[in-house]
Amino acid sequence: MQKFLRGFAKRNHYESLYGDPMTDASRISDLDLAALLCSRVCHDVISPVGAIANGLELFDDPEMDEETKATAMDMIRSSARTAGAKLKFCRIAFGAAGTAGALIDLSEAGEVARGFVGEEKVKLDWQAPRENRPKQQVKLLLNMLLLAIAGIPRGGVVTVAAEGDTLTVRAAGERAKISEPLAEVLAGTADLSLLDARLVQPYYSKQLAASAGLKLTMAMSGDDVLVQAQAA
Repeated sequence: MQKFLRGFAKRNHYESLYGDPMTDASRISDLDLAALLCSRVCHDVISPVGAIANGLELFDDPEMDEETKATAMDMIRSSARTAGAKLKFCRIAFGAAGTAGALIDLSEAGEVARGFVGEEKVKLDWQAPRENRPKQQVKLLLNMLLLAIAGIPRGGVVTVAAEGDTLTVRAAGERAKISEPLAEVLAGTADLSLLDARLVQPYYSKQLAASAGLKLTMAMSGDDVLVQAQAA
């Protein structure tokens, strides 16, 4: 009985600090969050990794001519660069990216973001200054970039800025919009039991903002999508 009471008291103390993980409707469990983020990372890298595998099959096919093999090798090189860029981005945006309380250079984050975005459908205008910022702020800024890109499915220009405690990402493109499911996650009105690898990212962004003491918003600003994080 005493062991039970000690366990009950410990659980009550935990819930008084963090809330009951089984009943708090505004949060998902740490295990679910980890699983969904892993799924998100896999979703981001599966395409270039699959292209590498296809290229290797072509290159190793004895019936392929030299021109086809050269094309396959070009595809392998390009896909390897893409996979590497995506993994570097995910390492900072979703991973530990150093020890707790670490600082990250915004210019380094900008280079990682440029590699991730590429130069095809979306153009990145990184205007954040060259300075060290707390890790959580930099992780948040990269996740805000993902939110902004989601708002321009046909491509466009994404501008990233950071001034003081205000982080801003603006996306301009044809038919820019904010999807209703994404807006509901950010507003805290979504059914979290329906979160998937796509919608976990805005949920994670909101948690990052809270951990950095910032309030995250995403709204239309004229024809553009504006994502901002400011002091709460």
